[in-house]
Amino acid sequence: MPVTVAEEWLNSCSGCEISILNTGTALLDLLPELNFVHIPVLIDHKYFGQLGGGASMDIPEATVGIVSGSVRNEEHQHVLEEMRKKTKILIALGSCAAYGGIPSQANMFTRDEVFEKVFRGSPSTDAAPDPKHPNVPLWLESCKALDEIVKVDITIPGCPPHPDWIADAIGALLKGGTSWHLPERSVCDTCPVMREKKSAGGPVKRCLENLAFNPEEGLDKMRCINEQGFLCLGPVTLAGCAGKSGVPRCVQARTPCRGCFGPIRKSARPMVDMMGAMTSIGLDPKTVVDRRAIMNRYTGGHGNLKPLPARPAGR
Repeated sequence: MPVTVAEEWLNSCSGCEISILNTGTALLDLLPELNFVHIPVLIDHKYFGQLGGGASMDIPEATVGIVSGSVRNEEHQHVLEEMRKKTKILIALGSCAAYGGIPSQANMFTRDEVFEKVFRGSPSTDAAPDPKHPNVPLWLESCKALDEIVKVDITIPGCPPHPDWIADAIGALLKGGTSWHLPERSVCDTCPVMREKKSAGGPVKRCLENLAFNPEEGLDKMRCINEQGFLCLGPVTLAGCAGKSGVPRCVQARTPCRGCFGPIRKSARPMVDMMGAMTSIGLDPKTVVDRRAIMNRYTGGHGNLKPLPARPAGR
């Protein structure tokens, strides 16, 4: 009997679902053993019946549930809780589901501050009141990762997650496993660049200028990006963005790691750890523009980003 699978997307962009399709021939090998009973991004399946006449949310029961995206409003939370009830094993797919992702950058501000900016403070928008209608889901106070709401069994990080790991995790489940995880290694552990463990010092450069490298030479001849004075989040980011090929994808393109695979371990605090890594080679973390957002770019859930208390008057 094929294993039944239900998939949902919440506060997301569909990049994770594209990664599912991008597993390619590996997916073709797995499909005979899978039966997708619910995947709205690819198959038309309504929450309240195909004609909308249902009285309650109808998500079919399944052995495996896959959810992408973070939880921003009450509808997202309702869908997630229903997925948890209807599935035996729940997979958080992608960094939004795992850590809050890019949408959780909004956690630096209160809900009222976000609404004020979006509906009245944006130069390109005609001022309007906050949307209030029974069909518009209410925002939660913050944007949350899935495991802040329900129990998650397997996490596949990435923005987007690499197809290799999606196929690997599903393959492990088909063989009877109930857990799967990537090794706790950093991007630096898989990065082939040269290191001298020191920088030239001074303020951190912005990526408005090119790295120093010879395009005719391999990455092993290019000096570490942090040591060149640019901010590369490799020291505090989980390895795996390039799948089983190893070499980090951003570094392959001669650009800094942006941290899309999230922290090396769940308990880590990327900003604190990155500031220590920078200081150890002579870079000044205080010169990073908007460092609180940049160093928590994909990890604003779990309380990593929150509104700062107002400063006393005169300071």
